[in-house]
Amino acid sequence: MPIMLSWNEIKDRALRFSQDWHGETGERAEASSFWNAFFEVFGISRRRLASFEAPVKQRKDGGRTATGFIDLFWKGVLIVEHKSFGRDLERAYEQALEYFPGIPERDLPRFVLVSDFAQFRLFDLESSDEYCFPLDKLHENVRLFGFMLGLQTTNYREQDPANIIAAERMGKLHDQMLASGYHGHALERYLVRLLFCLFSEDTSIFERRQFQDFIEQQTREDGSDLASQLDQLFYILNTPKSERLRNIHEALDAFPYVNGALFEERLSPAGFDRKMRDSLLVACGLDWSKISPAIFGALFQSIMDEKARRNLGAHYTSEKNILKLIGPLFLDQLRAEFAACKSNRPRLASFHSKIARLKFLDPACGCGNFLVITYRELRLLELDVLKMLYAKDLAAGQSSDVELLVQCDVDQFYGIEIEEFPAQIAQVALWLTDHQMNLACSEAFGQYFRRLPLKKSAKIVHGNALRIEWGDVVELSRLSYILGNPPFVGAKYLSDVQRLDMANTFKGAKNFGLLDYVCAWYQTAARNIEGTKIKCAFVSTNSISQGEQPGVLWPELWKKGVKIHFAHRTFSWTNEARGKAAVHCIIIGFAGFAITQPIIFDYKDIRGDAFAANAENISPYLVDAQNTVLSGRSSPICDVPPMQSGNKPIDDGNFLFTPEQKTRFIALEPLAKKWFKRWLGGEEFINNIERWYLFLADCPPNELRQMPHVLARIEAVRAFRAASKSAPTRAIAAMPTQFHTQFVASKKYIALPQVSSERRSIIPMQFLGSSVLVGDKLRVIDNGTLFHLGVLLSAMHMAWVNAVTGRLESRYQYSAKIVYNNYPWPNSPSEKQKLSIEEKAQNILDVRAQFPAASLADLYDPLATPIPLTKAHLALDRAVDAAYGFKGKTDAERVAFLFALYQTYTSLLTEANSSAARRKMP
Repeated sequence: MPIMLSWNEIKDRALRFSQDWHGETGERAEASSFWNAFFEVFGISRRRLASFEAPVKQRKDGGRTATGFIDLFWKGVLIVEHKSFGRDLERAYEQALEYFPGIPERDLPRFVLVSDFAQFRLFDLESSDEYCFPLDKLHENVRLFGFMLGLQTTNYREQDPANIIAAERMGKLHDQMLASGYHGHALERYLVRLLFCLFSEDTSIFERRQFQDFIEQQTREDGSDLASQLDQLFYILNTPKSERLRNIHEALDAFPYVNGALFEERLSPAGFDRKMRDSLLVACGLDWSKISPAIFGALFQSIMDEKARRNLGAHYTSEKNILKLIGPLFLDQLRAEFAACKSNRPRLASFHSKIARLKFLDPACGCGNFLVITYRELRLLELDVLKMLYAKDLAAGQSSDVELLVQCDVDQFYGIEIEEFPAQIAQVALWLTDHQMNLACSEAFGQYFRRLPLKKSAKIVHGNALRIEWGDVVELSRLSYILGNPPFVGAKYLSDVQRLDMANTFKGAKNFGLLDYVCAWYQTAARNIEGTKIKCAFVSTNSISQGEQPGVLWPELWKKGVKIHFAHRTFSWTNEARGKAAVHCIIIGFAGFAITQPIIFDYKDIRGDAFAANAENISPYLVDAQNTVLSGRSSPICDVPPMQSGNKPIDDGNFLFTPEQKTRFIALEPLAKKWFKRWLGGEEFINNIERWYLFLADCPPNELRQMPHVLARIEAVRAFRAASKSAPTRAIAAMPTQFHTQFVASKKYIALPQVSSERRSIIPMQFLGSSVLVGDKLRVIDNGTLFHLGVLLSAMHMAWVNAVTGRLESRYQYSAKIVYNNYPWPNSPSEKQKLSIEEKAQNILDVRAQFPAASLADLYDPLATPIPLTKAHLALDRAVDAAYGFKGKTDAERVAFLFALYQTYTSLLTEANSSAARRKMP
């Protein structure tokens, strides 16, 4: 590696270079000396990196080819085109670009530099930036040439295709090695080593192109000796210079000693052929300095699974989403603390020591995404601290030993990962991030700084985080933060091993079988942080803050003193990769102690940006309310008609007909006509789809026997039920004309869909008549009135729904036991208030009737809702708010109000039950 000069020394050299070459006017024979001296300005030997008059094939007019010669070519980095004084530099740039078609893709440069001795023009082909300056201003522009020292700035983009391309190229090599018979642990370890080498030669751990040149120049084109040469290289990378054989090839001896246990293990021999060698060289051709370790880790893991690779990038965690967690967990507070102390040198030095003592644990770390981004942000904060501490030295051009100044290191980070391969990737990703941040320090302080050999490493434990003690991974008394993204596995989809994990974690807890797998991490974290100052934050599926799960999980956490410090309500956890996955998530930050100002981050659009609001307390439903959880109730807490499900046929579709099918069936079986009833399931209800049901429960047997086609369908239903694996279904096989669960109304009733889009501001509902049968995807309220319909259509009720209902993805999943039966209705509204609600509800029905061809989906599409209907709903909202005596304005205030009312109602219920019990006692 070159010994990096300070920027001040480089400026001094640039000034001398300008003076030496001032007035040179045009002999191209001097060009070689000019560029050799130019490289020396930066302390670099041109001979080691770039060649003069490099030949390249060019296509000429008429399709013929000819050999051109590049004035100076640094493969993969730089093309220089030199002209005599006063010549056209624009034409020189065009001439340089004409060489590109003849250059192998892996050797294509990022920069083009043209000069006529007196002028420089530098082109960055990646950013499309162009810089022009005269020779005597070179000293003012030397930082533009940081790329020569490996210091070019890289802005990582989540959607950067380079990340995908890199993973695909590694995937191809993986498949070729696997097809050759190389597999398992050895293959995974081998690929991690190659990954480190690819990064190293583009980020100044190795010489630029050192790994690629080693393969091209020291191995046969047929690949037959590539494996043995790589084995030697891996051995060398794990061997100190002083312990190497004195007669090893100089190309091997030029590689640095890495250590860090990465190359320590002796792997079984691999085998390569020509195609595999070419695949590795194609991978070398990428600029790996542009690859984000945080993003690439998960992409790299996915290459091990051919099915996952078809959906490449679907499950990596974007940096934007990681920052949503680490910002409120610790980074925002540290940044604020830095701002408060940066003008006080002793306090700033103390703050620097503090951040170097912080310890972070991700107990489900995967490929290390959270740890990598956390470490990067910590190092960026430290760099700001160092710039402030040594601002005077930097301004005066005095250099401090940057290696002694940097205190943060990868050994502040700990992880637990159940799979071995991602655990390896996580450790390597942290080393790579460490080096990238060392380069940032190098650029700021003008000294080359790298940590080789690798003396420290993150502690990433391969194991099941629910079966090992976290205190064995990191001493809990020294741990600062627990964070991460535990597995998203729903309660219904757990494996046998995962069910055992849940049973062990929630031993003695009631109904833990309702909980998603991620809840085990909350429970384990709560046990580990009890009585400490450790803060935690996890990404979770939003299901754990809705429906039945809060009532099971949070009483267990409260026993351990857990308090929520911040929360992101439901948002879309997605990324910009091809085949991206969108999961609807929440983030909960918590600890074993309370804080004075909890923060709720909410989203007007789950795919948009969050807005923050202070809260007095954050409840398990992630709203500003007291710590109350709802349990499933069999009846409402208020005096209102019960809600139940519609009919559940279990008939394999034998009794369900489209209009066309109904017409054809009646043509075959005319007597069946009078037994058809209009049928509404969830989709039919929302979208006004016409379906018909052959309802035979009341059909006399003598009439049934006159309809052979009807009897055939009855027999089909009987056979279908009899063959079921479900005992309750088999039990009703003898009653094939009866519903499994039945709701047949004698008069009108209120119906609403069990599942409804979150895009709608309300859940559509309406009255239906007794002639209509409804399926079990609808909820029904028999004997419901206009007053009941009005309250249920109100903003007040929808605020409650948003807070407590379960979800399918982000869609509302309305539960009678949780949502309806726990809903606190207005407390003794006056007759005038009830009449007002009824009038406003009827007005909504009247406005809907003005659009007879429109379905409920049409009427309540947020982009298509008629203005009169919107106004009618606003009038209803005001009437319902008045009945409650509610004076607030926002949904957050509504939810807080309703939870307070709920606590009042349920406490009265408890008192009433206790009084009744006392009266029964003798």
